Amino acid sequence: MDKPMTAGTSAALPIHGKQFNRTPRIGLALGGGGARGLAHIAMLEAFDELGIRPSIIAGTSIGALYGAVYASGLSGKDLRDHTRYILAQRFGLIRDLFIATAQPFSRLVGVVGRRNAILDPITVLDVILPKSVKSDLAACEIPIKIVASDFYYQEPKVFTEGPLRTAVAASMALPVIFQPVMDGGRALIDGGLTNPLPFDLVMGEADIVVAIDVSGVPVPNSKRPDPTAFEALFSSAFLFERTIIKEKLKSAQPDILISAGTSHYQVLDFLKFDAILEAAAPAKEKLKQQLTRVLSVETLPELKAPDAPPSGIIEAPKRKRRGLLSRARKDRRQQ
Repeated sequence: MDKPMTAGTSAALPIHGKQFNRTPRIGLALGGGGARGLAHIAMLEAFDELGIRPSIIAGTSIGALYGAVYASGLSGKDLRDHTRYILAQRFGLIRDLFIATAQPFSRLVGVVGRRNAILDPITVLDVILPKSVKSDLAACEIPIKIVASDFYYQEPKVFTEGPLRTAVAASMALPVIFQPVMDGGRALIDGGLTNPLPFDLVMGEADIVVAIDVSGVPVPNSKRPDPTAFEALFSSAFLFERTIIKEKLKSAQPDILISAGTSHYQVLDFLKFDAILEAAAPAKEKLKQQLTRVLSVETLPELKAPDAPPSGIIEAPKRKRRGLLSRARKDRRQQ
């Protein structure tokens, strides 16, 4: 099987039977959302099935996790197979944690023996990451930006270099579940608390920006309409995330915004892996359709340069044909 072509190359690219002379740079933002973020696997498969790869990725929380693995060179199918294997065979104590979401928090703390959090995120990554994942962000095949949140400075911390595991662990360090990650004297926690859908980080480095939103809303329990203390604790962060995303979209928007369709799943529903991917299937097809349509607009061939004008006639500056989306985005920037 041929290796997917990175968007932005000059060679011809076949998409659904069409041949393009050039392709634009695609920036991909993968948002945070706990188990709902398993849907990112399906979205990355969409890129693979079209035969393209993003030129740059930005990820938050579980979006940082899957973005980093994909940027390391694994395919969407690799991610699907590996995640299924981890959840079925090697999750151990982590799996017990997710099964026990309805149990009192104090019991969970007692099992692990830590009082500032339940789990060490770096230890978790040592268990779940594929062995082929790059050790350093700079070594990734696709440039990637990973978002964490500085607990004391209350601002985002964006990793573009350094140890991959440290960056991903910090980005996914949801308070109470995971210990904060200490890096350079800074206490870092879940990136979703400051930038849950980091499409803004790739807007200046891509022609087309694609954002995958896997945030969600709490779903009432038919047996108990009022949330438990545990449900309220872990859903509160995602209320913040939804608010941040709505506010961001008022000032800037990605070219393609896909809601993964998994909002009715809970943050710790990792064992509902197959159901979440099935729920994300329509969004995957929508992403493929929108990518194909946008690329067909954005990859028009350049106009052939006219012959030299007759002597004495001043030639007008040559201009390239640009896609409608590019022009629209330029207009938005100037407003």
